[in-house]
Amino acid sequence: MNTDALNRIADALERISPKPFEAPDFSLSEAYVWRTSPDHLAPVAKVNRVDLHLLVGIDRARDTLLTNTEQFAKGLPANNALLWGSRGMGKSSLVKSIHAAVSGVKLVEVQREDLPSIGRLLNILRAANERFILFCDDLSFSNDDTHYKSLKAVLDGGVEGRPENVVFYATSNRRHLMPRDMIENERSAGVNPAEAVEEKVSLSDRFGLWLGFHPCDQDTYLSMIDGYCNAYNIVITPEILRAEAIEWQATRGNRSGRVAWQYVVDLAGRKGLSLG
Repeated sequence: MNTDALNRIADALERISPKPFEAPDFSLSEAYVWRTSPDHLAPVAKVNRVDLHLLVGIDRARDTLLTNTEQFAKGLPANNALLWGSRGMGKSSLVKSIHAAVSGVKLVEVQREDLPSIGRLLNILRAANERFILFCDDLSFSNDDTHYKSLKAVLDGGVEGRPENVVFYATSNRRHLMPRDMIENERSAGVNPAEAVEEKVSLSDRFGLWLGFHPCDQDTYLSMIDGYCNAYNIVITPEILRAEAIEWQATRGNRSGRVAWQYVVDLAGRKGLSLG
């Protein structure tokens, strides 16, 4: 094949290749979602969140993550954080609410399935002047999942290190980001099962902050509902509120912040009130 033919092939490949991803104007939005195919940061017009003071029963986690984020916003050392525990207890709500409460940081959400592309995203964020909370909601890994290896680029950063202007917050129902039976299976398989377990379980150890979220008791559950009712001016007698709220959680088999909010949505709808 002659030189002209090679040049024509090279030109054709260049024309059909995707254009290199360019960073957006970060002054146009406070939050973004990382998308691939093609790579881009999609701005979020309005983040779905509640006010920080409405998150009841998670005071320790709230204060710890708020302090860590304030340090990060000031350019001081800050840890990556894993928020783990019971469903519906405000893990993702806390991240989004703290982002609103702390000025000077951008929120970038990344989906678990897009973790293999995280290196490309970090290269863009590293070159920016802004500071970023990289957020992955409902993070976990299955038995044949190798995405956890990509996550190490965020937590450890490889040779380059994690960008100084990026901190990573993740939520998960699992403390070690993988099911217990998967850990046990690794212990009973392979030439050196201890190393296989260590590689995966130690992933959660790379988070400087572990913040646990546990099921709430009835008083906390009712306090959550009282807070929402006061915030949205929903008027109802305490006796009726208590009876309805307890019946509502009984039909769902558990108490949580999510269940409390679902009751308030139903209550507001019945009263013809908006929660906007």
